[in-house]
Amino acid sequence: MMARRFLTTFLLLVLAAGAQQPPTPAPQNPPAGGDGTVTFKTSTQLVVETVSVKDKSGKPIEGLTAKDFIVTEDGMPQSIAFFEYQRLPEAPSAPISVSDAAKIAVAPFPKLPKSQIAPETPGDVRYRDRRLLALYFDLTAMQIPDQLRALEAAQKFIRTQMTPADLMAIMTFSSGSVQVLQDFTDDRDRLLSIIETLAVGEDENAADDTAGADTGAAFGQNDAEFNLFFTDRQLSALQTAATMLGKLNEKKSLIYFASGLRLNGINNQAQLHATTNAAIRAGVSFWPIDARGLTAEAPLGDASKKSPGGQAMYTGASAMTSLTNMQRSQDTLWTLGADTGGKALLDVNDLSLGIVNAQRSFSSYYILGYYTSNANLDGKFRRVKISLREGLSGDLDYRQGYYAGKEFKKFTSADKDRQLEDAFMLGDPITELTIAMEVGFFQLNRAEYFAPVEVKIPGSELALAKRGGAEHTLLDFMAEVKDEFGSTVSNVRDKADVKLSDLTAAELAKRPYAYDTGFTLLPGKYTIKMLVRDAETGRIGTYQSTFVVPNLNKEEKRITISSVVLSSQRVDMRDAVFNAAKDKEKGQIQQSANPLVQEGVKLVPSVTRVFTRSQDMYVYLQAYQQNADTPHPLIAFVTFYRGQTKAFETPPIQVTESLNNRLKTMPLKFSFPLQRLAPGEYLCQVTVIDPTGEKAAFWQAPVMLAQ
Repeated sequence: MMARRFLTTFLLLVLAAGAQQPPTPAPQNPPAGGDGTVTFKTSTQLVVETVSVKDKSGKPIEGLTAKDFIVTEDGMPQSIAFFEYQRLPEAPSAPISVSDAAKIAVAPFPKLPKSQIAPETPGDVRYRDRRLLALYFDLTAMQIPDQLRALEAAQKFIRTQMTPADLMAIMTFSSGSVQVLQDFTDDRDRLLSIIETLAVGEDENAADDTAGADTGAAFGQNDAEFNLFFTDRQLSALQTAATMLGKLNEKKSLIYFASGLRLNGINNQAQLHATTNAAIRAGVSFWPIDARGLTAEAPLGDASKKSPGGQAMYTGASAMTSLTNMQRSQDTLWTLGADTGGKALLDVNDLSLGIVNAQRSFSSYYILGYYTSNANLDGKFRRVKISLREGLSGDLDYRQGYYAGKEFKKFTSADKDRQLEDAFMLGDPITELTIAMEVGFFQLNRAEYFAPVEVKIPGSELALAKRGGAEHTLLDFMAEVKDEFGSTVSNVRDKADVKLSDLTAAELAKRPYAYDTGFTLLPGKYTIKMLVRDAETGRIGTYQSTFVVPNLNKEEKRITISSVVLSSQRVDMRDAVFNAAKDKEKGQIQQSANPLVQEGVKLVPSVTRVFTRSQDMYVYLQAYQQNADTPHPLIAFVTFYRGQTKAFETPPIQVTESLNNRLKTMPLKFSFPLQRLAPGEYLCQVTVIDPTGEKAAFWQAPVMLAQ
């Protein structure tokens, strides 16, 4: 079921602990030439080149040293920082027969993990003298027959043509994300097992004929709201795969199986440039393979297409259009290969030849690394020239140049969008911005639940933009919710313009910012990923967490309750700094649906659950009695424990009235000062009792009380 976004999003200015105290004066910057501390900053850019040196007969030349090479960048000599030789044997491994491969396919291999390409660590030599080949299957761009041909070609290569020097990885692009089904390995049995799993469709990522459909449900690389063209998504996924492989210093080849890739005029040129640039910088060469093989199309299309109709079918224009579309889809594959040092395999039925071509493309080679003398992050092309010292001769094959990095302030709008997509696709968290997040659940009806999401950002994280002289900053928010099968069920993208002009950096550091959104979900286990970017400085923070929406309809022994919200602040909605609703009427409707918004006042969840003694604590939850003919009176109270000792308990409250709905929802609200409690860590417990039905419910969570 496609979940719909149910709540308008707000960015609220939240006063943290002690915010009501008079602000301390901001420290003044030391004058130039004074006694203040002076900070020197420097940056370096490491450039890695793989160089193949062969004699006139085509054999690799061995025994060269770093002193035998001359490296220049834009005509400026560069000093080689590290040097290594990779010797690759050419002898093939003993072939695996088809019968043996069939036995491997039924072997009890464990379920495939969804992993990342493991980066190299200092001193790691596992990839020395090995050839790195990554099989990449674009399941969104291949029909079922093309997928089977591609998988069969991969099986043939692994069984009969793989050498002891080969290490292979398996990657797929489906469901809007790049999956690493297997990191680099020479275990042919496991590789064949994974290929067979993809072929028979046992894995959750197995392709189907709807894989390429753009339903608008998936996020980032699979959502029309953030990507105007399907080709952009395919190219962006290739860029993600190349970035993953860039963690390794060795030369890499990515064998790209697809049923063509067609550009839409100049609209995809920016993404194509970004993809090829990422591959060049990562030392990855693309070897595209057209999985359609050699085709012979009928002039008016095959039986899978309806009749074109019109005069074009009589003048030859229809047949010419079909031929042109075919050629354009292959032109992009050819461009990807040529621009990255690879070569496309087109109009050939034996697809395994494409893998063999990638295998034979590099034999033994040298790895040269240098720190460029041009540290400017301008994004311009740097031309690299590598030659042998005087007295030595050989045929050199290497990368002719690269595009330098680019500072965030020089990013175009397209660059910024790609940065967000790339950051969201990374498996590892980004911690440039500190964020905290809390997810709850409230039952809406017998089937659906509302899951409010609250995100807090320390004001000190935005003080950097203020120190830089910015009068405001734009915060980008992106969130995605996936179910336990990895399918995206809902997502959101918002922007917030935060004014900084009225606050000093010292004042800003005391005021965290809160952002809230929400999703309507069915019961189940979910994973949510939140990304926040400060558009003024380019810093990014990501937060990923799992949460469960329980099925309260199955609860019979206890009182069914929602999640519990602990808060220290209530904010009038008229004071909201930011409202992301596209129209006022829609925003008002969504505000009324949020259980944390009542009578125009928003209860702001604490998230971190850290309070001060000078604050009041607000506790809110809901109880449901949907199976009762009439709602039973409920008694509830809040207790604070310190160790095994009861430190504080609120007077019990009795609730007799329920909301006018089928769930017979009974809101439970508490408000009490914290000044009676000593600073320290406590266990907060909420107890709900039904004296009539002899049922109860308990909720516990740790809280911290500061002075």
